[in-house]
Amino acid sequence: MVPAITTTESPIDATRLGEILGRKVSAVTVESATPTILSHIWRLRLTSENAPARLILKTAPVGRPAGPWKSGRHEVAFYRDIAAASPAGIVPRCFDCAWDDTTEAWHLLLEDLSQTHVLSQPWPLPPTLPECEAILQTCARFHAAWWDDSRLGVSIGAWGPTGQDEQSARDFATQFGKFCDAVGDRLSRERRALYERFIERLPQLTARYHSHRNMTVVHGDTHVWNFFLPKGGGPDVRLFDWDAWRPDVATDDLAYTMALHWYPDLRRLRESHLLDVYHRELQVRGVSGYDRRTLGDDYRLSVLGLITKPVWQQGFGLPPVTWWHHLDRIHFAVDDLGCRELLD
Repeated sequence: MVPAITTTESPIDATRLGEILGRKVSAVTVESATPTILSHIWRLRLTSENAPARLILKTAPVGRPAGPWKSGRHEVAFYRDIAAASPAGIVPRCFDCAWDDTTEAWHLLLEDLSQTHVLSQPWPLPPTLPECEAILQTCARFHAAWWDDSRLGVSIGAWGPTGQDEQSARDFATQFGKFCDAVGDRLSRERRALYERFIERLPQLTARYHSHRNMTVVHGDTHVWNFFLPKGGGPDVRLFDWDAWRPDVATDDLAYTMALHWYPDLRRLRESHLLDVYHRELQVRGVSGYDRRTLGDDYRLSVLGLITKPVWQQGFGLPPVTWWHHLDRIHFAVDDLGCRELLD
């Protein structure tokens, strides 16, 4: 097995890079090295007649945090098993990937889109409406490509077992108790009651998931800063950072984009229109038997499920600037969309 590339001052030399690309590479220069919580990202400049002039190398970070989440493994599996079988022009091109079960070293060698694409806005500014439409259409294109694919849960990801629903409810109840201890009286009695009812009903709420119908591969982390938009505008949007993908209900991605990250005024202004845009694109891409009302029902259920996100994020040690704002925004969405009715 070809070993994974590790994080060092000179992570890859010209010889090995040439072997990977099947091209002669005379030299490799590290233009930048950016450490993140779960990875280390290198921007490489190549001297070569036939190879790309620039590439992105993503590796495991130095001193990765301990815990059950194995950063990189899931994203390597995505590029190995899913990206190549997906429509072109949705995800960055991957030239090489590897994961080492023994050392947990990993790498991805990806195309560098910095010359043609940009992030839509600096965090935390939301995109413009045309940019949002392009983002939702891109999600629809990807989702449609894997819609009810026979490989879901078989060779592409795994379905969660039905017998684990009660245990999942207990696990979340434990985490919620710790969350309440941490936030104290900053969580209202009304919201506490909503969580308690949600925990009671959680095994029943998972019935939609266990139907395994009208399902696809979801990204799992579709905040808008995980999308590269073409410079000058247009539909050539690319979705990156695939470490949280799974087979699931498509609206999980839509709710994550809008309900979790947008405050009420903006969400109310755009939400229904963007769901219409998404649904039309699904139909254009060949998805049938999934009407707009069903999409809306799934979206409400996805929004309700996202009340768990800030609780888990706080438990994972993410800073309050992330999970505290998510907490307010997702509860506003639950109230606006009447999601409490799903707990009756």
